[in-house]
Amino acid sequence: MRKTLFLAAAACAALAAPAMAQDIAVTNAKLVIGDGSAPIAGGTVVVRGGKVVAAGRGVAVPAGMQTVDAGGRYVTPGIFAGFTRMGIVEVDGVGVTNDAAAGSSPFNAALDVSPAVNPRATPIAINRTDGVTRAVVAPDTSKGSIFAGQGAVIDTRSDLHAVARPRAFQFMEYGESGGRSAGGSRPAAIAMFRNAMLEARDYARNPASFADRGKDALLTRADAEALAAVAQGKVPLLVHVERASDILVLLQLKREMPGLKLVLVGASEGWTVARDIAAAGVPVIANALNDLPASFEQLAATQSNIGRMQAAGVLVGVGMINDDEARQARLEKQFAGNLVALTRVPGATGLSWDAAFAAISSKPAEAMGMGDAYGSLRAGRAGDVVVWDGDPLEIGSEPVKLFVDGIEQPLANRQTRLRDRYWKPEEGALPKAYQR
Repeated sequence: MRKTLFLAAAACAALAAPAMAQDIAVTNAKLVIGDGSAPIAGGTVVVRGGKVVAAGRGVAVPAGMQTVDAGGRYVTPGIFAGFTRMGIVEVDGVGVTNDAAAGSSPFNAALDVSPAVNPRATPIAINRTDGVTRAVVAPDTSKGSIFAGQGAVIDTRSDLHAVARPRAFQFMEYGESGGRSAGGSRPAAIAMFRNAMLEARDYARNPASFADRGKDALLTRADAEALAAVAQGKVPLLVHVERASDILVLLQLKREMPGLKLVLVGASEGWTVARDIAAAGVPVIANALNDLPASFEQLAATQSNIGRMQAAGVLVGVGMINDDEARQARLEKQFAGNLVALTRVPGATGLSWDAAFAAISSKPAEAMGMGDAYGSLRAGRAGDVVVWDGDPLEIGSEPVKLFVDGIEQPLANRQTRLRDRYWKPEEGALPKAYQR
């Protein structure tokens, strides 16, 4: 009996522990580095110890290394989903499964989504099956503050260790939503931001004295500590903003605080002030296909937004804010394909195939300040490699092999299992409710 229990415990521990990275080489590939360069015919990518060591044409495969022959198929870096709430929301109608926001908490900026990420959340496996290997996971704001808290970058591996970068950034709402959260107006949101930065700097100068401020402090000690990292430029500040005039206000704040690592999220009207964004050196994580104004701050929305911003020199990647971001990051590859199609529409501005794939791989990683670790198949990046059965920007294409950190991952999920179960049901294999 003891031996049985020991073996069961060991099996559970093996499932929970992170798998060891594989040393692999994928050869005979239509190789996409993911940095905006053109695909390389007959390419090879070599991954050792979970990291890419070489990728290109004529790359030698070390003796004895496990080799995968891609058969001329597309081989790409995994999709780096630029903005999601994947793993912290399961069912919209069931509040206890939603850890994105904390409406009754005394904390805001200090909230950290990392402990809430559930690697077994259904959307993670579904998105992995469509080529997503990394995702930015952001909290949502609650009434009373423009600051939502600290977001994370996760991987989509099938183990229980999803968080790759905890407390990777601070998320903030501006515009209509930020104004409501701050007390009813944009001026209230800006006043809250300025005051928060002042208090955060005070905390950074003398943490011991902050506890004595009592009711005169508008930030808790924990919130001040989290925002000190923002004020000091140690972590990026992702700000949801849509209206052009609001973007200009944020760029002015960036000029006043040069150390601020500002990243714009959404930016539906970004194309109208693209030169200003480019001049400020501020990256953008934008929704790809906003073309109808969902609010008064999106009146200039157009599907050409990303193409026009990139043409102006803005570093821009694709994200999913307010677009079923808890579940559908996988649609980014479809959106990237639509950006390619826009190049054939008179008067529209899209992206080339190479640039469109970079917009869902290296560009969002670079926007997050993580381009040296994720998003491409350049040497030193994570061994996130996908072998596709067709053009990855076509709707019907899907992975045939997928590696995260050099570890091959399963390509099954709840949807595929349901499909297989009911595709050709046999007598006796159906639930009781199907028996007549």
